[in-house]
Amino acid sequence: MDEREMAVTPVDTKPSPKGRLLKEMAVYELLEQLNIPYLRVDHGVTATVDDCQGVDEALGIHICKNLFLCNRQKTDFYLLMMPGLKKFKTKELSSQLGVARLSFAEAEYMEEFLNITPGSVSVMGLMNDKEHRVRLLIDSELLRDEFVGCHPCVNTSSLKLRMQDILDKFLPYVGHEYTAVELVGE
Repeated sequence: MDEREMAVTPVDTKPSPKGRLLKEMAVYELLEQLNIPYLRVDHGVTATVDDCQGVDEALGIHICKNLFLCNRQKTDFYLLMMPGLKKFKTKELSSQLGVARLSFAEAEYMEEFLNITPGSVSVMGLMNDKEHRVRLLIDSELLRDEFVGCHPCVNTSSLKLRMQDILDKFLPYVGHEYTAVELVGE
């Protein structure tokens, strides 16, 4: 059995690069460079919020849902971070952004802009968005949480990070700002 098939006790160090993708290791290197502490847990593939049951318990966090969206013309792209259990309604977000229609963006754009594949969407992918094609949206409910969970650009590990470190250290370094949105989800 692969060692990642079962969740282990969280650790605060990067893994050995053996068997890891370069994009995952680049996340750990950047977090260390920015002096951002984290807890990491390895696990089997988690492509949905439902798959993350147990990961949230291991890390002591609420799961964060990350959605990669675009406008109808596929000219504007968005990464939405929201509470994992909250329902997403495109109409609710579209009206706040003044966008006629939002939809889920195709995997090709996700890979091109963020170097992430479906099921691995994460704020950490913004480190790969050198042309700033993706606008970050964060549900205001998440902004009130001390910690947030995300993938390190792969969905076989999860990280626990301080929200303030993302806002004050990570986002300025990668040259991205965020827009707070209010999602009711009902």
